[in-house]
Amino acid sequence: MAIKALAAKALKRDAETTLPKFASTDDLKKIAAVFGQDRAVDAIEFGAAIDHPGYNLFVAGTRGAGRHSIVRRLLQPHADDREPQADWVYLNNFDDPQRPLALRLPAGSGMKLRNEMAVLVDELGVTLPGLFESDEYRNRLNAIQAGFEQRHEEVFNALRDRARQDNIALLQGPRGFMFAPLKGSEVITPEEFQKLSQEEQAALEQLIAKYQAELKTVLEEMPKWHKEIRDAVKELNQEVARSAVVLAMAPIRLAFKDFDECVRHFDRVERDLLNEIELFVPMPQSGPAPQNMPGMPDPETSRAAVLRRYTVNVLVDNGSSKGAPVIFENNPSLFRISGRAEHVARFGTLVTDFTHIKPGALHMANGGFLVIDTAKLLTQPFAWEALKRAIQSREIRIESPGEMLGQSATVTLEPEPIPLDIKIVLIGEHEHFYLLNRHDPDFSGLFKILADLNEQIEWTRPNAAKFAGLIATIAEHEGLMPFLRSGVAALTEFSARLADDTEKLSLVISRICDVMREADHLAKAASEKKVSRQTVEAAIRAQRYRASRVEEMSRESITREIVMVDTSGEAVGQINGLSVLDLGNMRFGRPTRITARIGLGTGRVLDIEREADLGGPLHTKGVMILSGYLSAMFGADRPLPLSATLAFEQSYSGVDGDSASSTELYALLSAISGIPIRQSLAVTGSVNQNGEVQAIGGVNEKIEGFFDICAHRGLTGDQGVLIPKANTKHLMLRNEVLEAARDGKFHIYPVSTIEEGIELLTGIRAGKRNASGAFPKNTVFALVEHRLTEMIEARRKFGSGGGRETPSENGER
Repeated sequence: MAIKALAAKALKRDAETTLPKFASTDDLKKIAAVFGQDRAVDAIEFGAAIDHPGYNLFVAGTRGAGRHSIVRRLLQPHADDREPQADWVYLNNFDDPQRPLALRLPAGSGMKLRNEMAVLVDELGVTLPGLFESDEYRNRLNAIQAGFEQRHEEVFNALRDRARQDNIALLQGPRGFMFAPLKGSEVITPEEFQKLSQEEQAALEQLIAKYQAELKTVLEEMPKWHKEIRDAVKELNQEVARSAVVLAMAPIRLAFKDFDECVRHFDRVERDLLNEIELFVPMPQSGPAPQNMPGMPDPETSRAAVLRRYTVNVLVDNGSSKGAPVIFENNPSLFRISGRAEHVARFGTLVTDFTHIKPGALHMANGGFLVIDTAKLLTQPFAWEALKRAIQSREIRIESPGEMLGQSATVTLEPEPIPLDIKIVLIGEHEHFYLLNRHDPDFSGLFKILADLNEQIEWTRPNAAKFAGLIATIAEHEGLMPFLRSGVAALTEFSARLADDTEKLSLVISRICDVMREADHLAKAASEKKVSRQTVEAAIRAQRYRASRVEEMSRESITREIVMVDTSGEAVGQINGLSVLDLGNMRFGRPTRITARIGLGTGRVLDIEREADLGGPLHTKGVMILSGYLSAMFGADRPLPLSATLAFEQSYSGVDGDSASSTELYALLSAISGIPIRQSLAVTGSVNQNGEVQAIGGVNEKIEGFFDICAHRGLTGDQGVLIPKANTKHLMLRNEVLEAARDGKFHIYPVSTIEEGIELLTGIRAGKRNASGAFPKNTVFALVEHRLTEMIEARRKFGSGGGRETPSENGER
């Protein structure tokens, strides 16, 4: 029975027959919920609500399916229902400055504390130096200094008087204090000393040694006296400053009296201020101001450094927040996730302190939701491991890569960890989920919820109506012109084309949005009020044209006969195969000549693509399957006596997939039987070992690729494409193909078996074994079997020495 070509109406589904009645999208109810993702919505809702460790989410779906917008829409209500989260600040640790202290405060209190402390620091920076310039302070300081000087004078005068009674003088010279003998009121010269008797000299030396020992005792007491005066001055300074510090801190103590940690911090600030009070005491000036040595900090710098210790580093401010945060981190590096401690250059080295701690996404999303793109996360060094550690330990630690590797040449901080209460949402491809689940043993325990987004939805009347509502929603959200019913139909057909299925609609919304925006632009340029089918189709054509340079080059190489593809005539062992080139958002079909050649052999079918390392494993599998079909059909009770070769002619970039296996089998049957194949037809479809033709992908692009070549050379009415019958439900062809089919100039033939296909290609019946096991005469299979019989006889003659010896397959004789 001859296979009939499909009618034009079977080559594309008309969307207008499935849409409800409306004039334009202005008449449609907008869609508020997520469309077509019931399973994923349930998973996200469940994952957002459950409050147990490990129930983080992985949202898997194709790019362009609106993953981020779906997640944002579903998470935001959960976040809004929660109370505003706490503020987090870092404070100086006066006991160990390298380990800053983390403090949790109610939302909005962090900035209040920072501002109050800033006011305190500013006030103290002005009032404290003024206190030490008062007359009262100067008088008390002078009294302390005078007391020291009086004590010093009394001790030295007493020693001097006792020595003088023994005719010994206490002198002060460039080298310090010394004793010398007296004669009357004059110091004895060395010459006069030498004139004295030895007894007199010894007596004087003994007296001088005695008083020298007393002087040494006095000088050894001097550091103790200096310490006493320093302590007295420090006590005076603290006494003078204490009342001012207590008075200045009274407002902030009152404002935060209910927070024990703040009260304890204020106590530490007060103690530290009083210990460092000398920095606020003006230095007495006598003569020109001293110049600082290079690299030495001046007093003002030291004072500023001290005052900085009392400031507050507000890490997270939720004062203006309503509900919990939903943070989308677009650059998930280690620092952007966990935070960092920045360094500054100071006196020739890199230093840092608690004021240079910066928050990460974990800090900002704490108490809420953090959404991260998986592909970006996995390409950032240390980021994935840092995120896992934070989830497992339920705390945020700020670390640097150098610390993680045990290599750090700069002063680093170890800030106190912050408790973590967060829901992590990873967005990625399905492959990311499967790879992480397989290769990371921690993954399944940390991300227990998979939200699997659909890429397609059934094209039913109810769903078509919802899809129309989705288009209306997008148009309103994007500020686009209304779309007429015909324009909505064109977008629905475009969605089915993306799905490669007349029974499905694609949910890759980004591609549909692009067409809508471009159609809106064209409509406005043409001064239209609403967007029609013609405008939508024009936008689709323009979009395709902009990306079609490679396609045109490929087609031109065939039409100029640089790449050999026939669209008319007949040839033995030669057939037109079809493949698809995928260049991102651009896919197009490309015809390729496939040839088969045979000779005497041992039944082996040689795949030239595989032998040249250009064939992938799926293509190799297809060749093996067709070999199995040949063996079952013609070699069940005898060995096949042939050696065959199959090749994709002028193919230089590799071949994979089994969609050409039926095509290769047709070429092989033609080569064995000697029956020519019509070159006006192209073929696609895989085959199983039973000879059934199976569905393949990219059927629309494959048909259109061959159609474009035929149309360029001129449609003759006998050109067409053989496709698997199972692929008829995937046909959403371009309008020009439909018109050619309607006019009888181009044909699409659905085939189910190899027998049906070979009959179309050769015009000769395939043949079926009768009761005696023979094929009817003059059928394709009868001619194949006759040729194989002849080859068996030839091999028998060759084996008995009746023929000239020829090389065997492996090259040996």
